[in-house]
Amino acid sequence: MSSRDRLLPPLGDDPERTYRLGIMGGTFDPIHYGHLVTAEQAREALDLDLVLFMPAGSPAFKQDKHVSDPEDRYATAANAAFYASRFEIDRPGVTYTVDTLGELRSRYPDNVELYFITGADAIMDILAWHDAERLASLATLIAATRPGYDIETAKARIAASGIDFDVRYIEIPALAISSSNIRELVRDGKSARYLTSESVMGYIQKNDLYVTGE
Repeated sequence: MSSRDRLLPPLGDDPERTYRLGIMGGTFDPIHYGHLVTAEQAREALDLDLVLFMPAGSPAFKQDKHVSDPEDRYATAANAAFYASRFEIDRPGVTYTVDTLGELRSRYPDNVELYFITGADAIMDILAWHDAERLASLATLIAATRPGYDIETAKARIAASGIDFDVRYIEIPALAISSSNIRELVRDGKSARYLTSESVMGYIQKNDLYVTGE
């Protein structure tokens, strides 16, 4: 087993059954209850065996923005079905979702199906993602949407693309929470309690994260 393989949880040991691995990628700057609720709802709706949280090392879509150190974004929750991985944090270079999924596909046996969890807003731009056609061949997409969100435009755009995306849509009320809002509250000296866990808030305060306008 390589050092990279040790950054991933084992799955797929029984060749007689099919496993479903959820991949929750993102910046997680910071992680909050919206992420955790989304992961749990996706796990239940799609009968996922495990949800892998993968904080991006150097997110491709945020190269022109300040992003906190990866070590400050490496967290998850006390849930036996959740697993926080350093797979992306320890990989040099820009992080592209298609590369991550390709590596995961090569490391897990064929009886492990990949489900990439993202937001409905991101699905709107999926055709512009790096190597979108290959991405579609690697994983089923789970698009988390909030109540009242119009997903018909996204569905029409994907259908017209000619790329065979398999997208499952689930509605998540907690998506009104955002990492950027938490950063803004902390920067302004306001309370962000109940938007993320006490342990995450404690870490933010201990390490003086988000106190500047960066």
